[in-house]
Amino acid sequence: MMEIRTPKTGKAKRVLENRAPKLVETGKKTLILHGTKTSATLSSVLMELYRLKKGGAIRYSRRNENIRPFESGGETSLEFFSQKTDCSIFVYGSHTKKRPDNLVLGRMYDHQVYDLIEVGIENFKTLLAFSYDKKFAPHEGSKPFICFTGEGFENVPELKHLKEVLTDLFRGEVVDNLNLTGLDRAYVCSAISPTKVFLTHCALKLKKSGSIVPRMELVEVGPSMDLVIRRNRLPNESLMKEAMRTSKDKPKKKVKNVDQDAVLGKTGKIYMPDQKLGDMKLLDKSKGLKRERKEAKLKHKEETVSKKMKESSE
Repeated sequence: MMEIRTPKTGKAKRVLENRAPKLVETGKKTLILHGTKTSATLSSVLMELYRLKKGGAIRYSRRNENIRPFESGGETSLEFFSQKTDCSIFVYGSHTKKRPDNLVLGRMYDHQVYDLIEVGIENFKTLLAFSYDKKFAPHEGSKPFICFTGEGFENVPELKHLKEVLTDLFRGEVVDNLNLTGLDRAYVCSAISPTKVFLTHCALKLKKSGSIVPRMELVEVGPSMDLVIRRNRLPNESLMKEAMRTSKDKPKKKVKNVDQDAVLGKTGKIYMPDQKLGDMKLLDKSKGLKRERKEAKLKHKEETVSKKMKESSE
């Protein structure tokens, strides 16, 4: 059982706040793990995925015996690694006689397993198997196009689930604007059958088209593989509802002493403490005070003169 520690410094609190779930998520990091046994093909697949996600992925090459994503109790190590590395997507590869070249893709929410999908790898080709002009090679960390072709991605539940996971895996950080010259890669996913998807990685080649928008050509640069769907597990309703919250669903914090009026609009009350004007000391430089003092001196002088005259007459 993991020990729960409360942060004692401001820096530790800020780190935990950055790792906590957010209404507007930043770029998701990918965790790549090896199972108890992996084949040469599967090791190549994991290495190629790490190269494609370089800069946004963490890879552990050591074997992990306690990870069994679809079994109860086998998720503890996954949740521990997710919390340690702050990764919200994981790729776990294993190889057994029953499920050869097996790849488990999953997403995390609040460092808990959100959903899972298991696929088998077939007809895998590495980057070295493709010959192309190296000047068209995609740059590291560039934003990709993701293309899904086939009606199965809209009708078959398993393919719809795979589409969501692959989109989160490859899209990187969500942005509002893109420079067209910076788009140099595309992931093409074609639904061959209800349980089989062809995935390939292509470079984008821009050519003149006679208009402002250039013509694009796809150059296959690899890797490519067939993904055969084996098992999947959807998230439960309560976890899905919590994870799918948006900023509109967030309850608005009530502001004190502020009201909305149909005529006046936004109105508010301002608290002002007692000013104690009677105890305030006024400055002596004001013109009004000078005049009053001058008049008071003249009056006092006249009174003293009149008083002396009366005394002398007596």
